Formats: sequence, C-alpha cells, structure tokens
Amino acid sequence: MVESGHPAAVPASEWPVRGATARRMVLGTQLRRLREAAGISRSDAGYAVRASDSKLSRLELGRVAFKERDVSDLLAMYGVSDPAEREAFLEMVRHANQPGWWRRYNDVMPGWFQDFVGLEESASLIQAYEIQFVPGLLQTEAYAMSVATRGRPEYAPEDAERRITLRLQRQKVLTGTRPLTVWVVMDESVLHRPIGGRRVLREQLEHLLDVSKRSNITVQIVPYQLSGYAAEGSFTILRFAEPELPDVTYVEHLGGAVYLDGLAEIEIYSRALDCLIVDAHTPEQSRQMLAKAVTEI
Repeated sequence: MVESGHPAAVPASEWPVRGATARRMVLGTQLRRLREAAGISRSDAGYAVRASDSKLSRLELGRVAFKERDVSDLLAMYGVSDPAEREAFLEMVRHANQPGWWRRYNDVMPGWFQDFVGLEESASLIQAYEIQFVPGLLQTEAYAMSVATRGRPEYAPEDAERRITLRLQRQKVLTGTRPLTVWVVMDESVLHRPIGGRRVLREQLEHLLDVSKRSNITVQIVPYQLSGYAAEGSFTILRFAEPELPDVTYVEHLGGAVYLDGLAEIEIYSRALDCLIVDAHTPEQSRQMLAKAVTEI
C-alpha cells in the first residue's frame, strides 16, 4: 500500500509477468481494487470513460486493450492524484498493450485461439489431459503437420506451413531462463494412434521420451483399463504465478473453445486431473511405456 491508501502500482519494468495477456489481467485487477476501495460502482466508472458496464467488466478482467486516456480518467475518479503513482499505472498500460508476437499469425489462427496463446505464454504451469493427440507444445514438426493435414501432408493447404511455424514458435515457452512448467496426462491410445505413419509416430514418441526427462516437463500415461473414467474429453488448466490471477480451464470443441475461470468450474476440472494423475502410471513408468512403444512400432 502507498500513503494515499491505494493499492500500489508496480512499475512495469519490475513485473515478473511474462506475457501481455497476463499484464492486462494484472492491470485490470488493480483498477478493480481501486474502484472498490473508492466505493464506486462499475456502472458509474464505466460512464466516466464512456463505456458500458459490460465493457468495463472486460477491462477489469484484462480481456480487452486499455486506452491511456480511459485509465487516466479512472485514476482521477478513484482519487489517485500522486504524479508518480499515476505514471506507474500508465506505464503498465503501455506495456500491457504491446501486441503479442503471435499477432503476425492472425491469418492462420482463429480469434478464439489467440486468447489461449496469450494465456499460454503468461502461465507458470500448464496441466493438460489429452485423449487423442500429443499436446501441441510437445509435438514434433512432422507430427504437427500430419495433424494439421489430417494425415495427408502431400495435400497440405497453402497456410499449413505457417500454422506449423506458429506451433513451433509456441514451444519456445518451454526453454529459456524462466521455462514454463508442463504436466501432461495422456491416454494410452495416443501412443498407438498412427498419426503420420510409423516413422512420424516413432519420432514423436522418441521426442516425448526425451523431453519428459527435463525438469520442467512431466508426462504420465493413463493405461487402457483406467481410461475414460475420470474425464470424458481433453482439457487444459493454466495456472499463473501472480496470486491475483485466477486459474483458467480451456476446453476446445469443433466450433471454437470455452474459457472457464469460475471457482466451481476450476474445482471440477482440478479434481478430475487429480484422479487422472492417480490413475496414470508414474512419470518413470510412463517413460518405460514410451520406450516400449517405440520398439514396437
């Protein structure tokens, strides 16, 4: 807290947050806390910046970009008058509005998936359950191409290479000075589904075996006899290092995806994942299963 009694704005240069999406979420949370501390309704705050109640809600959730003018007006309304404090918030706006690297792939990426890539880049831990494919972050280039072309790479559409490049770019979050931690639970059927043919599948499983030895990547396999009980479909839980950011569950379907961040919803998927982790082979047993599958292809 600062002397004015307002939640302190952390200078953007000191943020531990990796991605612009999470930065918007952090900024939105801080603005909501300021509004609530000032005893101002969301409707009144929205009117002050020429925004509807729903738009201000999206701003406070970090789901839309901020305008410096709007944030400046809100700060004045919330009683934030100290020049240094105001500048700290406006600096946050400038950093939060920086476009993500993935924007240059907008032509090959549906709008509903752009949010996921932003959250993926910002997360500190991703936990996923997959029943059909190896997760995108752990796919080889050949396997990814086979998935993208439905197993017919010789008939790949013109944008296929850009889509694969995007997927490989996403994998950079797994390396570097602050690599993302990934915990994947996969159905055993994934190891035997001949995506791309025998050679492609073998290379993919060898890659899985290799990356599973990294300290930030855990792979577990649910055996056939226990599959289908704890969860009926694939899902991903994204967790963030910042305590003010809620966990998000991502569930993809044929026409798009849903993002769930309610406490009850997160609890349901977290419990399902706990059951899956218990049902699955241990990481070491899973590596042995991967090695065995490689020799049988």
